[in-house]
Amino acid sequence: MREDGAVPADSGALGPQFDFLLQEPLSRARGGDSLQKQLLHRLRAAVLDGRFPAGSRLPGSRVLAESLGVSRNTVTLVYEVLSTEGYIEPSRQGTRVAALARPEPEERAHPAPAALARRGERIRKRELGGVDSFAFAPGVPALAQFPLAAWRRSLDRVLQRGGTQLLGYGPPQGEPALRMAVLRHLALARGMRCAPEQVVITEGAQEALSLCVRLVTDPGDTAWIEDPGYRGVQTALACGDLLVVPVPVDAEGLRTSASDWRDRPPRLVCTTPAHQYPTGAVLTASRRLDLIEKCRRHGAWIVEDDYDGEFRHSGEPLACMQGLTPGAPVFYVGTFSKTLFPSLRVGFLILPEQLVDRAAPVVDELLRGGHRHEQLALAHFMESGQYSRHLARMRRLYRRRRDALRTALAEHFDVPHTVTGGDSGMHLTVWLPPDAPDQPLARAARRHRMAPRPLSQHSLLPGTAHNGLVLGYGNTPESAFAPGLHQLAHLIRDLD
Repeated sequence: MREDGAVPADSGALGPQFDFLLQEPLSRARGGDSLQKQLLHRLRAAVLDGRFPAGSRLPGSRVLAESLGVSRNTVTLVYEVLSTEGYIEPSRQGTRVAALARPEPEERAHPAPAALARRGERIRKRELGGVDSFAFAPGVPALAQFPLAAWRRSLDRVLQRGGTQLLGYGPPQGEPALRMAVLRHLALARGMRCAPEQVVITEGAQEALSLCVRLVTDPGDTAWIEDPGYRGVQTALACGDLLVVPVPVDAEGLRTSASDWRDRPPRLVCTTPAHQYPTGAVLTASRRLDLIEKCRRHGAWIVEDDYDGEFRHSGEPLACMQGLTPGAPVFYVGTFSKTLFPSLRVGFLILPEQLVDRAAPVVDELLRGGHRHEQLALAHFMESGQYSRHLARMRRLYRRRRDALRTALAEHFDVPHTVTGGDSGMHLTVWLPPDAPDQPLARAARRHRMAPRPLSQHSLLPGTAHNGLVLGYGNTPESAFAPGLHQLAHLIRDLD
């Protein structure tokens, strides 16, 4: 029976090339694809696999409809879709199959190259990603301590006042209210010297790093990076197709030499001066001023990644490099992922003042303003004083957790080790002997819901002896320190 109750015509009316349509009737089961969709898929597949060669004539809609037991309207609509997609060409002489460049059968086709672009291949694959809820995960703030009620009030205020007007694209450089809030905070807390037009709101620090690369480098330029160093910077530089030169770090931060400047002068220097990641070193004032002067002389730029400089555990937060001297060739990168919560995905970039006029139109083209409700809520959260109060609470909490972790390491981690860092931030770096390889140890720790980061993953220089664990304490309660360290020591002994 047809859809309208009529009896289908003799199948021979279609011709043998259409037998495949009749051998398996269209399904009328409830919940399945419609008759129109089934027929469309079958005819399209027949054109693509060559069962209907170019120029071959399809049956008229009435004949095909009667043969399949469907309405003529179903066939007509299918033919219209195939014609729109370019598979068939209706004419007065009938509907014919269009000439297509059909793909070869899979067994004869030449395989597509399996390699990524050169830039993609240069990105180091992370063997062990972060798990926020696991103990000792670095870079994760105390999520349970975030003032959700205050944040909800800021969001509700923005939604009530802005409503649907904020659903469209926003300014590419970010909401003006948030840019001003960031500027005022940095001027008070970090000694920042900048104007509102220098502030760019980004989707996390990673977008800010990538933007620096796009603005002032060309493929093949040289970039210096700390070794060991932050992997996100390595990724941003690799994506820019830059020549990455690892520069060693010591107790005073990035250590450059005269031969470095003579033999491989950089276009970009990436550093974490307030709290080097992962060693915890602080770049000294003399090295900061020397780096600024050398970069000016060589026409280079500095990327100052201040990822957790807000959490200074002795005295006030250190002044930033950007504000040390007028017109310093410094891009300042910051993020709220560490001070508030990672999924907020809001960071910021302070452009060097001498680049603002040239960079502004480029930034307008590269970025699309979004997350407007979150940006305006964050601006209110900062201007209402909630942000500074939250930072003060977290400084006290992280200082207490740092002290507790140091004590627990001394009392419960009976493996030879050296601890560095701890003056700032949310992690300690524990250096281990070579007979306790950090990557197998970190993999074993995952099975016990611990996520310390292996120090060797941050190394680029061949033959360096960076072996240890980066132990985050931001999102790990003090009660977990002793049992966790006992377990890590046990895992080390099992590696022997």
